[in-house]
Amino acid sequence: MNSRKFFAELKRRNVYKVAVAYAVVAWLLIQAASILFPTFEAPPWVMKVFVAVIVLGFPIALVFSWAFELTPEGIKREENVAPNEAITRRTGRKIASITIALAAVATGLFVFQLLRPSLTTKGSTPTIARSVSNKSIAVLPFENLSEDKSNAYFASGMQDMILTKLAAIGDLKVISRTSTERYKSHPDDLKTVAQQLGVATILEGSVQKAGEQVLINVQLIDAANDQHLWAEAYPRTLDNIFGVEGEVAEKVANALKAKLAPAESARVANVPTKNGAALEFYLKGRDLSDRLRNSVVSDPIATGNQARELFKSAVAADPNFALAYVSWSRLESYLHWYGVDDSPAVIDQAKASVDKALALQPDLPEAHLAMGYYHYWCHRDYQAALREFAIAREGMPNSAEVLAAIGYVYRRQGKWDDGIETLKQAVVIDPRDSLLRREIANSYMARRRYDEAAIFSAEALAIAPACFSTVC
Repeated sequence: MNSRKFFAELKRRNVYKVAVAYAVVAWLLIQAASILFPTFEAPPWVMKVFVAVIVLGFPIALVFSWAFELTPEGIKREENVAPNEAITRRTGRKIASITIALAAVATGLFVFQLLRPSLTTKGSTPTIARSVSNKSIAVLPFENLSEDKSNAYFASGMQDMILTKLAAIGDLKVISRTSTERYKSHPDDLKTVAQQLGVATILEGSVQKAGEQVLINVQLIDAANDQHLWAEAYPRTLDNIFGVEGEVAEKVANALKAKLAPAESARVANVPTKNGAALEFYLKGRDLSDRLRNSVVSDPIATGNQARELFKSAVAADPNFALAYVSWSRLESYLHWYGVDDSPAVIDQAKASVDKALALQPDLPEAHLAMGYYHYWCHRDYQAALREFAIAREGMPNSAEVLAAIGYVYRRQGKWDDGIETLKQAVVIDPRDSLLRREIANSYMARRRYDEAAIFSAEALAIAPACFSTVC
């Protein structure tokens, strides 16, 4: 076969069109992978393997298009196809049409990738820009090393209590749990995690619980060079574990040279309970409440009732356990607002629990946050809610939740711009929470500022492509 006939045969068998189509599909897949792989924290080698597989598939596709042909009876080898059975021209037209459509999608995605950095820069304001301070920290999920895997609630609870203590220190920048819970306890690439969260240091930990014995290990790491700044083990029993979270927070603050105001030192040192049974009931109740709020339960009513009973047990074991009353009140307000239980008794219990917490500890920021939710979610009394949220913010300077609550109330009052700016401040502390960005986008949409809405929608999609909207 001379060269002219050979190239004519390549054209007849649609080899050229298959080559172009394969290149377009490969380009589209690589563009999509460059967005999705970082979202799921895939290690760098995954992308390399993915590209290598695509490249290796190219000659295979060309050989297949040369050796086989599509007929009305299916795929056959080229030499077994009679001239009257060949539909190569129709196949070629279909390939061309599909290629054009895919090329349009790939081009759009490519343009989005090119424009996204500049759009993000253009749409950002100083309130959302992230400058990495040496006094910034993210507390990753604590690893549960217990043989009984049902003790995961205890590891999660200890991480949350330490995080809460750190968040009370105004001289630190502390990333919210909503962002850190997306990561492993001990990620392979700490530097990348720190960059995504906008922090200089990472606190890792593990908890091993066996009966009454508990071993907590924590280590503070400089993410830039993967060096340990401080580490300590806390072997305790349930009757003397109280105050560990405050000790850890104080050691971390010292390591990062953070200054604590007298009120902050008092909050860090405060021990919420000295009753082991009360602590366990409380941590189990918090775990169920978190699952309920994150919509990962099949029966919200049953889960709400279980959490309610656990908080009841916690305050029965320790009637002075203010944080347990706080969580009980927040649970009841949540159940009412989201329609899980709209009986009048729910509102009454929400108020009674938070009143008890404030009677025990009038300056407890979490209690004022719960009171704010009571006014917001149970009575839609936005002015009263804002007053309580303002008090909570003073004692919880690193709480993205408080900022978000304020932002949502502003929005319900019609103060759209104030709400947007407050939600942007929450994003700085909670950079991997897609919901915040979606709500900022919704606010911009309501203001008909569509370009800015598109920026935050794209960022939310990149963080969590599969997430769904939540009513606020």
